[in-house]
Amino acid sequence: MEAVLGQVEQLPALLAVCRSALVRAWDPPTLERALDWGRYFQHLHDRLRARPRLRHAVGQRLRRARPGAPLSFGQLGRCAELLGLALLENRALPPAACRRLLQRLLQPPAARPGRLALLARRKAACCLLEPLRSSPPRSPGGPEPRLAAEAGLLLGRLRDEPPGEPLWLGGVLQQLPQPRAFRVVAAALLLVRQGGGPQQEEEAGAGPLLSWLLEDAERFAAFCQQLPGSLLASLAAHYSQIGERYLDLLTGWGSSLLYDPLQGQWVKGCPDEAELSWVELRERFSCLCKGPVMLSRQTQAALKLLKAQDGDFQVCGLSVWTDLLLEVEKDLKRAEH
Repeated sequence: MEAVLGQVEQLPALLAVCRSALVRAWDPPTLERALDWGRYFQHLHDRLRARPRLRHAVGQRLRRARPGAPLSFGQLGRCAELLGLALLENRALPPAACRRLLQRLLQPPAARPGRLALLARRKAACCLLEPLRSSPPRSPGGPEPRLAAEAGLLLGRLRDEPPGEPLWLGGVLQQLPQPRAFRVVAAALLLVRQGGGPQQEEEAGAGPLLSWLLEDAERFAAFCQQLPGSLLASLAAHYSQIGERYLDLLTGWGSSLLYDPLQGQWVKGCPDEAELSWVELRERFSCLCKGPVMLSRQTQAALKLLKAQDGDFQVCGLSVWTDLLLEVEKDLKRAEH
């Protein structure tokens, strides 16, 4: 028992190191060892909780230990979170060790987490999301190595919340550059569907994101303008709410195009308005028609209905829907070959 008490006595020193510049030399394995000590002390707390004499001895040793403020036996049971929070607030921690720390703190807990554990997870999520406020938009075709991780962190925070739309969600997303916020939300929504988790977990993750996205018409329009057609088609295939609103939006944009006989093409009615061009509209409809069978059929049926309602013309230049349907059918034939 004396050996155990000697180990307990080192806990304040370990906490002090986690708050100091000494962590500048830590690599991921060193960080893992520190967090393993935290788990060991938590395990020790659970074992001694029902043994008053040993608990008293450990508590006495903690109160006598130096440096730092005296610790209690109860804090021994939250040791991993205390160490994690101390390290999160220490800017001297190297990037590789910091990434490992975030991974460890954001792992789903085996049991229902306590308030301090939730605090550590949320703070870790904030630490990773914080730099995104000033992140530049991705260049076309550029890599997005952190996007899935960011989406996972956002979902982790949402699933930790009680039912209902969390008050912090809009504030966090509004502080990100708009294209970046939209990419993170889109990735999170797709991650929910790909995860194959219980329906309750899917609703906890997707519900607030869908509400945030669909409740504001201008926000949704910007979302559909700034994301690529292939990504929007994937979202439409997984979420009927997005698919229906997206098709309505494309219909409105298409109806605003005018045919210019001098150029021989469809042009925007008001060039300065934030709407899609003919080329962009064609690409969006083509992506929808190349999607899953159900989505493709629904999109083609919608185009045929719009063509019929607009006069059911068979020649180009009279109806934007006739021309779009012809172009989409050509794209589908080329894709088959």
